[in-house]
Parts: sequence; structure tokens; C-alpha cells
Amino acid sequence: MQSATDIGVNLGWSVQIYNAAEALPNLINPFWMLPLPGVLSLKARDIVGYTFLYLLILLPVVLGLLTLLAPTMPFHPPTYR
Repeated sequence: MQSATDIGVNLGWSVQIYNAAEALPNLINPFWMLPLPGVLSLKARDIVGYTFLYLLILLPVVLGLLTLLAPTMPFHPPTYR
């Protein structure tokens, strides 16, 4: 939060950017994939190729939207009492 305050970014957007950075790698090996190999007799490599494709498509879209929309909210410095 200190770095977001130092560069003047809205704290709500800095949290959303952190969430996106944490969620995008989950597209490579998502949690919902765990039961599929046993249920559908698949191997993990059969599924990961599709999820990696989603990562390649969604990464520039999400990062672009975060870059474009982050300046739309004004910066209000935190007040300490």
C-alpha cells in the first residue's frame, strides 16, 4: 500500500491489480482441474494446454484494462489518526 501511495494510485485499484496478478497464474493449473483426470480419464497435460491458451489470451486483455481504467479513479491519500 505504501508504494501505491507513493506513486499516487487509488488504493482500491492497487488491490484489484494485486488480485489480477494472483488470479491470472491460476489459469495455468486451476483448482477445478483436480477431479477431471480421474473422472474423465484424462491426463493433466491434456487440460493444461487449453488453460494456458486462455492465459495467453486473457493476460493482455486484463493488463490492458487495468492500465486503462486505473487512472479513472481519483487518488485520495490515506489519513492516519
